[in-house]
Amino acid sequence: MRRAKQLAAKGVDFVDVGTSGGIWGLSRGYCLMVGGQRGAFERVEPILKSLAPGAGTVPGIRRPEGCDPTAELGYIHAGPVGAGHFVKMVHNGIEYGMMQAYAEGFDILRNKNKDTLPEAERYDFNLPDIAEVWRRGSVISSWLLDLTAQALAGDPLLEQFTGSVADSGEGRWTIEAAIEEAVPVDVLASALFARFRSRQDHTFAEKLLSAMRHGFGGHVEGMAKA
Repeated sequence: MRRAKQLAAKGVDFVDVGTSGGIWGLSRGYCLMVGGQRGAFERVEPILKSLAPGAGTVPGIRRPEGCDPTAELGYIHAGPVGAGHFVKMVHNGIEYGMMQAYAEGFDILRNKNKDTLPEAERYDFNLPDIAEVWRRGSVISSWLLDLTAQALAGDPLLEQFTGSVADSGEGRWTIEAAIEEAVPVDVLASALFARFRSRQDHTFAEKLLSAMRHGFGGHVEGMAKA
């Protein structure tokens, strides 16, 4: 918003474009959330349309009359300057929660063969197979699950990951926005705090978080920012 104000004084329009798609966007197209004046959005729309994924094979849903057709093509005008990045920020907060749910679920499955459990209740689950079957017809199927299945298929024990999971800032900002709005966000907050803890004591769940981050964004484990 500061930059938009400075540029407006010079007669220059500013748009902010929250972008999702990670390293796969180059081939899949990017989901684009745009903030700025409507006229400025319309001027750059040909660029946005060329970068977005388009309708593709995503099943359509019943939408009310008058809905913005660009949403079905993978890009939207979210509102004034700053709105695009705000929507993307919340997107990343949700992403944290979804990733954490997958990670914890697979950690429960992995630990079901512990010798501390009654012998008759122990199961030695094939995690790659479970991830694969959940991709097909399951209500929890998603691109994140696709990445999880791929990671487990190539490295069932995730030995190439330490489990130290960084956060790039958007999760923190989402929690800050929730506090300002007095909105309860138990899952998103817990997912963020789990990343903080992962830098001290690593579990299989955190290794899976690292594997998913590497899968969609090419993120490489390293020292966490203070």
